[in-house]
Amino acid sequence: MKLSNIKSGLKDFITNPGEGLYQRTIRSGVWVFSLRMLEQVLGVIRLIILARILSPNNFGLMGIALLAMSALETFSQTGFAQALIQKKEKTEEYLDAAWTFMLIRNIALFAILFLGAPYIAYFFEAPEAPLLMRVIGISLLFGSSGGIGGFANIGILYFQKELEFNKQFIYRLTGTLADFVVAVSSAIILKSVWALVFGLLAGNIVRFFVGYLIHPYRPRLNFDFDKARELFVFGKWILGSSILVFFLNQGDDILVGKLLGATMLGFYQMAYRISNMLATEITHVISQVTFPAYSKLQDNIPKLREAYLKTLQLTAFISIPLAGGIFILAPDFTKIFLGEQWIPMVPAMQVLALWGLSRSIAATTGPLFNGIGKPRINTWLQLAKLILIAIFIYPLTMLWDITGTALALAAAALCIDPICVYLVAKILQCKAWDTVKTILLPAISTVIMLFCMMVLNKLTLGITTLAIFLGCVVFGCGTYILAIAVFDKSLVKQIYHSIKII
Repeated sequence: MKLSNIKSGLKDFITNPGEGLYQRTIRSGVWVFSLRMLEQVLGVIRLIILARILSPNNFGLMGIALLAMSALETFSQTGFAQALIQKKEKTEEYLDAAWTFMLIRNIALFAILFLGAPYIAYFFEAPEAPLLMRVIGISLLFGSSGGIGGFANIGILYFQKELEFNKQFIYRLTGTLADFVVAVSSAIILKSVWALVFGLLAGNIVRFFVGYLIHPYRPRLNFDFDKARELFVFGKWILGSSILVFFLNQGDDILVGKLLGATMLGFYQMAYRISNMLATEITHVISQVTFPAYSKLQDNIPKLREAYLKTLQLTAFISIPLAGGIFILAPDFTKIFLGEQWIPMVPAMQVLALWGLSRSIAATTGPLFNGIGKPRINTWLQLAKLILIAIFIYPLTMLWDITGTALALAAAALCIDPICVYLVAKILQCKAWDTVKTILLPAISTVIMLFCMMVLNKLTLGITTLAIFLGCVVFGCGTYILAIAVFDKSLVKQIYHSIKII
């Protein structure tokens, strides 16, 4: 084959998203899913290596530094990116103004973090943290956590807006690879928390340059306050929701770090990450693709209803067995891959796996509320959940340490998340049974899977080896798919049909 033909085929592979919204959405889902799976494979390998080399205290110190930066980003969230994605037309007229104000914001955040680092460290009683925060703050100049902000190319938001996730794949993966290589290499050489810092910086800097390489847009300074104000009308609800989500997702970290110290925070954050890694990442994939798709369908309720039910079905199909598997395999996974020093986090990991399941189901509703231009609904629901967590978290944490913290999150989620799904069903005029049946079959099949895995564990006499662990995982997956096929062959056919379309 000629070199020119190879180049032409590669160009088509990267740049052609396909025709039709449904096909583009499916294909985009594959790109995003492939990206997140690659990121998670690298992330798991990175996590295992670093957990073997670094201590829980190192992870806790990094967690404190990231908490500080995340808090600043959240409380200054503009919502411009989401507003531009949701906006149907004339998006280009707003790009430069959005880029300018987000650049000013990130420069200001860097200055605040640099000057405020000693005071934040004093709050957490972590004297080693100020220098970490100041160095990590440099990443704000190369883009915020979502990739947009600072001097980064705002044109990359078109990857999501136009469902061009093939380009997003290249953009994100290059940064992930840089983070992996630098973090692991630094950990082997330095054996300190700086390995985590250097990995983070490397990933953000590489993504910064790649963003300008693969998207032609070149932002310019534009101080158009009218356009910025118009974007903020939508973005203010994103700001409100982001602040609430911050306290929902990070408030527990702040409490654990303050009350129990950096080491327990390291345990808690590791338990959180592992227990939610697969279910949350898959939900993130689905949400990232469905938000722009819902925005395009916002005026067509029947098609919007059909799209949401398919999204909920796919989320339940994947998230429920993953959460069940993590719950039952948490002790063996920790012993085999992370080492005995991480065993104290296992009970919290198991509770957080159940919380992650509820969270993943409810997370299908947020993109729909935003896609139809009603982000305020999501904001009020997040506020209700935050109030419940605030009631439960302190007494439960004082009673049962990080396991109590996890229980507070799970209790609040089980109270509010069903309401999220109910409100979406009401907006889309769904029958109650249509919603319930999409979740019921994966739930029943998961119960069967867990029972079979428990029987297998009894037969192996509870012996923990890598071969037995991997065998149990394969056995559980096979049992789940078989149970699904027995109860509903049409679901298997639908999944096969989606793959065939791609």
